[in-house]
Amino acid sequence: MLKNINLNSPEWCELVFTGKNKEYGAYELRKDSSSRHIRALLIVAAGAILIMVLPAIIKSVIPQHAKEQVLEVTTLSDLKMETKVPEENVIRNLEAPPPPKLKSTIKFTPPVIKADKEVNDNEEIKTQEELTTSKMAISVADVQGTDSEDAIDIADLKDNKEVIQEEAKPYTAVEQMPEYPGGTTELLKYISGHLKYPILAAEQGIQGSVTIRFVVSPTGEVTDVEILRKLDPSCDKEAIRVIKSLPKWMPGKQNGRAVPVYFTVPVRFKLQ
Repeated sequence: MLKNINLNSPEWCELVFTGKNKEYGAYELRKDSSSRHIRALLIVAAGAILIMVLPAIIKSVIPQHAKEQVLEVTTLSDLKMETKVPEENVIRNLEAPPPPKLKSTIKFTPPVIKADKEVNDNEEIKTQEELTTSKMAISVADVQGTDSEDAIDIADLKDNKEVIQEEAKPYTAVEQMPEYPGGTTELLKYISGHLKYPILAAEQGIQGSVTIRFVVSPTGEVTDVEILRKLDPSCDKEAIRVIKSLPKWMPGKQNGRAVPVYFTVPVRFKLQ
C-alpha cells in the first residue's frame, strides 16, 4: 500500500494528519506544498529564460552611440583625369656637364720592395730618365690629356680633394713615404744650389744646420714649414725660404691613397 501512495497527493496528507489537529498550520502547509513547488519551478525557469534573452532585448531597445566609419572607395574609372601635370612631377631631361679637361701627366710610383708576383702593370716604376726627360707633369696617374691652359691635374679633381680633406692630420710614417723627384741626392742638390748664405752670419763665422720639418700634402705641395732646431735668425729665415720654394713632391701613400706626411730635412750652412 505505501509504495503506491504519492507523497504529494491529498490522500497522503490526510493519512499523516489522521487523528491530529488539522487546524494547526502544518496541515495547511503540507496540503499546499505541491502547488508551491510547481510555482517555484515555473518562476525559476522564467528567470533563467529572462536572463538568457535580456542582452538581446537591451541591444534592440538601446541605440548604438558609436557610429561605424564608412570608407568610400572610388574606382579609377570614376576619377577625372587632370590634363595638367603638376610642376614637381614633370620629368625633365637633364644633361650631365661635360667632363673637365685633364692635363697630360706621368705617374710617379715610389720604390717599394715586393715579390714579382705582387707587382702589377699599374704599379710599374718609371725610370729616372723617363721622369726627367718627359715634358709631362708628374702626378698621381698616367693621363693622356691636353696641354691647354684650362686643363687641370687629375690630382686636383674635386673627388680627390674630398678624399684629401678627410686626412687632416699628417702622418709621421706611412707605407710609401713622400719622395722628391730624383731622390735625396736631387733634393740636397736643389737646397745647396738655391741657398744663399746670409752675409751677417758669414761675417760672424756662424756655421751649422737648421733642422726643418714640413708636410708633403696629398697633392705633393710643401706646406706647414717649421723649424725644429734653430741656428741663427738669419740662417733660420733663409732655410725656411729655400724649403718653401721646393717643387712638387711625390706624395706619401697609406692603403693606396695619397695622404699628408711629415718630412724632416737638415739645411746645412758651411763656410768655404
